Amino acid sequence: MTPIPLRRAVYAGSFDPPTNGHLWMIAEAQNLFDELIVAIGINPEKKSTYTVAQRKQMLQAMIAPYPNVRVASFENQFLVNYANSVQARFIVRGIRSNSDYEYERAIRHINADLQPNIQTVFLMPPREITEISSTMVKGLIGVDGWQQVVSRYVPPAVHRLMLQTHLS
Repeated sequence: MTPIPLRRAVYAGSFDPPTNGHLWMIAEAQNLFDELIVAIGINPEKKSTYTVAQRKQMLQAMIAPYPNVRVASFENQFLVNYANSVQARFIVRGIRSNSDYEYERAIRHINADLQPNIQTVFLMPPREITEISSTMVKGLIGVDGWQQVVSRYVPPAVHRLMLQTHLS
């Protein structure tokens, strides 16, 4: 009998910092696949607020309840090529708006040109977390009372690590 191939997927982003929207995506995607790799894409042209090590620590804390999820990072390669290098057959992407859809649709076609064996799966988060983004969260930091406000938009483990980073 031929063994059933592992359904491995990659969910990638900058995760600078990870948000409740990212957590929702991870929770949903891990139900769909045998293994989910949450991959931090490192763009040397982009200035990050948190180091790769800090983002990995935040993500590790978030994924603790999910035994089929692991954290990794990649640099200087297309996401679809990274997915191929880890033998993933799926890429998971979130769609929050019309502009996300248009962008992700175009990238999906490019990915199919590069690696036709890899499928892109789109998930659409519920409306109560649709507007949450890492950029929005970072924009709240520094104003009086930011700690309480930010706690609404990031998982508790991420919030604790953010407090350690910004209050030390």
